[in-house]
Amino acid sequence: MRIAAPAGRPGFTDDVPAVVVVGGGIAGLSAATVLAERGARVVLCEREDYLGGRVGGWSTRLKDGSEVTMTRGFHAFFRQYYNLRALLGRVDPGGRALTPMPDYPLWHAGGDRDSFAGLPTTAPWNVLAFLRSSPTFRWRDLPGINPEAALKLLDVSVPEVYDDLDRIDAVEYLERVRFPKAAHALAFEVFSRSFFAHPRDMSAAELAVMFHIYFLGSSEGLLFDVAADPFPHGLWDPLGRRLVELGADVRTGTEVRSVARGGKRRFTVTTAGGTIDADAVVLAAEVPGLRKVVAASPDLGDAPWRERIAALRTAPPFLVSRYWLDEPVDRPGFVGTSGYDLLDNVSVLDNYEHEARAWAARTGGSVVELHGYAIPADVDEAEARQRLWQQLTEIYPETKRATVVDERHEWREDCPLFPAGGYEHRPRVRTPDDFVVLAGDLVRVDLPVALMERAATTGFVAANQLLGRWGVTGTDLWTVPSEGRVPLLRAAARRRRSA
Repeated sequence: MRIAAPAGRPGFTDDVPAVVVVGGGIAGLSAATVLAERGARVVLCEREDYLGGRVGGWSTRLKDGSEVTMTRGFHAFFRQYYNLRALLGRVDPGGRALTPMPDYPLWHAGGDRDSFAGLPTTAPWNVLAFLRSSPTFRWRDLPGINPEAALKLLDVSVPEVYDDLDRIDAVEYLERVRFPKAAHALAFEVFSRSFFAHPRDMSAAELAVMFHIYFLGSSEGLLFDVAADPFPHGLWDPLGRRLVELGADVRTGTEVRSVARGGKRRFTVTTAGGTIDADAVVLAAEVPGLRKVVAASPDLGDAPWRERIAALRTAPPFLVSRYWLDEPVDRPGFVGTSGYDLLDNVSVLDNYEHEARAWAARTGGSVVELHGYAIPADVDEAEARQRLWQQLTEIYPETKRATVVDERHEWREDCPLFPAGGYEHRPRVRTPDDFVVLAGDLVRVDLPVALMERAATTGFVAANQLLGRWGVTGTDLWTVPSEGRVPLLRAAARRRRSA
């Protein structure tokens, strides 16, 4: 679905505005890129010493002397991420920065294995083929399903689905649907935990939107691509260089502390190193950073808006543990898991990433990464590390004999939480200040997008809104259709609801 850019002149010729973009993650880079392409004077301020935000990376030296890149972990670049891919296409028109993952295998501790390889990509044949091949979704279980609740998945419409399902959590909804327990645990829990939250802490509407994006609303399916090089090398450093070529001032290691009205221009942005005069501001920080900046900026917004920002919550802590092992691990590049205690997925980086592959080839070892999302409140980092490693040795027994050459661990708690009933209170791109906009995956945008794609989309929307105020055209947006692609299924769902 194409959403045309606002009409306007192609770019700035005189009276060029200065825009400060707070945050150099996907949302900030998206907004900064479009603004700089139209000729605005962009200053991008990123607190960390690297770009990419939660998908960034930094250099570290291992005990064996190897210089490697550490990140916050595996990210799947789904093929429905049209706007994110449009951003990356600015520096990678040939698509070489991403490499396809042949499958999205899901393993349950009870022994069931699901696969999304080889399925048709057109709805509803993709769903029917998955039902036919899956050991967890069995035809004989279908009569036990609650059709009234299940048919809501066939008639997802954004944003209307939030009116229907946002007030209940994903667990309650799954109980209403009465999916087989194995299917509940393996498939839908995997989706919800990609938001770094347990299903009981997540809106059922977000779960339904995910189902729509990957099954009935698109034709790309659930297979995805991954970064062929560490994120900075192939993605964000090239985008940073492009911004500089467009005349932008890219400042890493620069934390924005506050935004005040007035000064030489409309706003004065204060950083640790001084002040920046700006005609407009894009706030594209993660939840803790956004709350901090707004709290220190009493001039911004109005009381209800500021309350919404202050009330934003983060998902529970998550742990990424990466191990450089002296033994090879001949396993898939990625496996999603369910029922393995805290372990949510395992990546074997040398299966797909050039840097890890080179290290493995040189040493004869392997680079393995473990993810544990939504760590319970009574589990600290040390215990979580131990439990993730224990589950790795169960799912891949050959790792028991491996020696750890080195290891790195990332314990974080800064991803947005999307609880039941939160959608109507979620801040939008537009704010009470005409020349202050928000961007990021925490931001409400009434389109069928999620995760990294929501970040990129809101960044583009933020740029478009500012450009529209100056009479300059922005960039087109693309999303999966806002309704299911199969009219017959939609009609069946609506008939059932009205019966």
